[in-house]
Amino acid sequence: MTFIQTIPPNDTVGEAREMYQRQQDKLGYVPNYAKAFSHRPELMARWAALQSGIRKHVDTRRFELISFVAAHALGSSGCSLAYGKMLTQYFSPDDVQAIAHGGTPPALASAEAALVHFVRKVALDAPAVTAYDVEELTEHGYSETEIFDIVAVVAARAFFTTLLEGLGVAPDSRYADMHAELRRTLTVRRPIDKQAPERIG
Repeated sequence: MTFIQTIPPNDTVGEAREMYQRQQDKLGYVPNYAKAFSHRPELMARWAALQSGIRKHVDTRRFELISFVAAHALGSSGCSLAYGKMLTQYFSPDDVQAIAHGGTPPALASAEAALVHFVRKVALDAPAVTAYDVEELTEHGYSETEIFDIVAVVAARAFFTTLLEGLGVAPDSRYADMHAELRRTLTVRRPIDKQAPERIG
């Protein structure tokens, strides 16, 4: 579901079809976020390249924690559900919910708790970030290069979530199978799509 008419999977040709096929090969279906790019499929490739370029410098656990906190702060149900689900590889569902509610569960190391606080501030009000905020991260052992990477992850997530939310992209229906309480916490604003996922076929 989107606010604009997207190209159905079986009607795509050229770059759009190739983009859909890559997404289907990865997930088993064509996700709603990919449909939003159906009119400009080359931008999906450029987005993927940017994401990959940022991600290769960041530890997986840290990347998913940053992405989740940023997505939840930005009010994106789709990205919050996606990264919240990934984060359960490292944290319990209760811990993920606590982080979503602004808490700092014991499973977060002190450096990670500082990271979460910083990420939330960058996502919600980047101009309000001060030198003191950055200094606090350095006191927790983050290098200046790592701080750049942290902000880059948040900035990239802001682009993606703004694009999807501005076009009314609903989270894929597969998230309806998540643990109910966790699903409710991570469904920040836009509800989960009730339609079954589409496939090229």
